[in-house]
Amino acid sequence: MLIDFHVHAFNPKIAEKAVAKLQAACGIEPFTRGLTEQTTERFDEWGVDRGVLLPIATKPSQQTIINDWAKEQDGGRFISFGSVHPDAEDVLEELQRIKDMGLHGVKLHPDYQDFLADDPKMDGIYDMIEQLDLPVIFHAGYDCISPMLVHCPPQRAINVIKRHKGMKMIFAHLGGNDAWQQVYDILAGVDGEVYFDTAFTSFCEDSLMQRIIRRHGADRILFASDCPWESSAVLARKIERLDLTDDEREKIFYKNAVRLLGLSEQRGE
Repeated sequence: MLIDFHVHAFNPKIAEKAVAKLQAACGIEPFTRGLTEQTTERFDEWGVDRGVLLPIATKPSQQTIINDWAKEQDGGRFISFGSVHPDAEDVLEELQRIKDMGLHGVKLHPDYQDFLADDPKMDGIYDMIEQLDLPVIFHAGYDCISPMLVHCPPQRAINVIKRHKGMKMIFAHLGGNDAWQQVYDILAGVDGEVYFDTAFTSFCEDSLMQRIIRRHGADRILFASDCPWESSAVLARKIERLDLTDDEREKIFYKNAVRLLGLSEQRGE
């Protein structure tokens, strides 16, 4: 089984506009134009059984609409997270609604949502996420939208972990996009229910990626691509060529996701 823990798609009303804007900003040719139908076609091509859909509320006014849409996609090939915007007046109520709707976690993007990961203003939000027992996934490390300010580098991630020891956290991009030596030095191996995903790590040297996995533990690594910006097949081949045991690969490819999300191993449902 292969579960891709980091997939993006959009409401058809905004998909083309959203993908075009990001493509222009980052200069990356996408593998889809942001539609779920195109994403499932890629899943079939790449051998992906299910994907964790990660919407992002980039404005406070978007969170309810985005979460309603995410719920409509949940099931079948998609496992949907919700999103909240930290500046929304009803952010705590929306977190409760995410839980009540049966969405599987929360996606936060500090760069798109303009907050520093360890800003004290986030503590109440993190407390609520922990109380609701929802996994939270952060964009971590560099993002082309905010090239001059990294909102969730490894050191800020450590601060969040220390203050919220009971929160289930996933730091995307192997703990910090383009900050992998820092991840190895100060973040990998940290105590707690702290996971890294492999999204958009094709540029990470194989030897460094393997050392990060060894230090952090294969049981806390989640296979992910960042589709439409990277191919699941490319990242799967990268994991296959690392010096890992079959058991470690199975954990990364799907078993860790199944455990974290409370799914059945029968097709990840």
